[in-house]
Order: sequence, then structure tokens, then C-alpha cells
Amino acid sequence: MQKSILIIEDDIKICELLVDYLAKHNFKSTAKHMPSEGVSYLKSDAVDLVILDVMLPEFDGFEALKRIRSFSGVPVIMLTARGETTDKIVGLELGADDYMSKPFEPRELVARINSIFRRREYTPQTSEKTFGELSINKQYRRVKLLNREIELTALEFDLIDLLSSQPGKKWSRDEIMNSLHGRDSDVFSRSIDIAISRLRQKLGDSKESSKYIQTIWGVGYLFVGGMEQ
Repeated sequence: MQKSILIIEDDIKICELLVDYLAKHNFKSTAKHMPSEGVSYLKSDAVDLVILDVMLPEFDGFEALKRIRSFSGVPVIMLTARGETTDKIVGLELGADDYMSKPFEPRELVARINSIFRRREYTPQTSEKTFGELSINKQYRRVKLLNREIELTALEFDLIDLLSSQPGKKWSRDEIMNSLHGRDSDVFSRSIDIAISRLRQKLGDSKESSKYIQTIWGVGYLFVGGMEQ
């Protein structure tokens, strides 16, 4: 089935290049040049992924991402021309799933898009795992706590799915990055910490009490399977 992609980018030439290139790789893409138009489009039309520029008129890509995350967990790849690590960390902290610096190689962008889709579409034999009040459904990428669905970004879901695959195992950041398709960037390492911090908040974990995800200082993280630590 053909995947749909929304491009929010004010540079018309870049939009035209992306639309044409993505079409050659069997993606149906729609371009919006104003962030308000992109956010409105996303509210009424379902898409599989968003490519979002940081430098935009009206309001920047970070504000656009905040608005998107208020109602959607759709995967978002951010584009930044400034190439500053701070920009990338801010984007990942706000819920972006990946980033690319301009100028970028279209082939790499397609590779990153496909990597996100592969992670979302892989379904193990047992699609749902239950840990007391917490359930994780791999097939539909849903997490419920006390029968209430928790809104997660794609990265947050990938992390809880990975950690919960082996409760009690201590995962280092390197192991997590290698498991999530070999990403080894320092920025992505930092984004893991940020995403897990957000994830723990959504699960009700705190520094004093870790019922689901525990931080092992100097090592990494482990999933404790609903047993309060």
C-alpha cells in the first residue's frame, strides 16, 4: 500500500524536488508551504509521516511540532539548515522521530523514512504484552495504562517495546541505538534520554518510584515490568 507523506517546507524548489523524488520511490506526498496550512491539513487528512522544516514563516517548525503532537503521534522527520546540535535536541525533545541537516541527500532521507516504516510495521508472533495495569500492543502500536490509551511518539513506542521485550535486562545506550536500526549519533543518544524521560512521566514513574522503567546510573535503563522499585 502506498504511503502518504506531508511536507511542510516554505522553499518551493525543495518541495518540488521532494515530491518528485518521493514519487519515484512509491510515496504519495503533499506539500504545504505555511505551517498553519500543514497543521490544519494533518487534522483533516491522515498521513503516514511528516517532513517538517525548522525555519518557516508564521511560526517555526518547533511550534508546528508542538501543535502536531497535541493531537497526533505521526512520525516526524525535521529538516534544519542551521545544523546546530541544540536545534536537533530541541526537535527530538519535542517529539520528532529523526532529523536531517540541510543540504541533505534525498537517498538518505528515503532510507530514514523506510527505517521508520519498518520499525512501525514489524509485528512479532505475540502482538500484545501485558504487565499488570500496562499493555503494549505491537501490531497497532498502542500502549494502555489502566485501560486508557497513552499517546506516544514513534520513538517512545519503539523504546518501550524494546525495553519490555526483555524485562529485567539492563540496556546500555549503545545497545538501544544498535537495536533501533544502528543509529549511532551523539544527538540520537541524547534523544534516547529525553524520550525515556518523557515516557517515564507518561507511565507515572518518578525519581522516587519506578514501576516500569528504571534508570541505572552509568549503565542505561531496564524495564521492571510493573513491579515498583
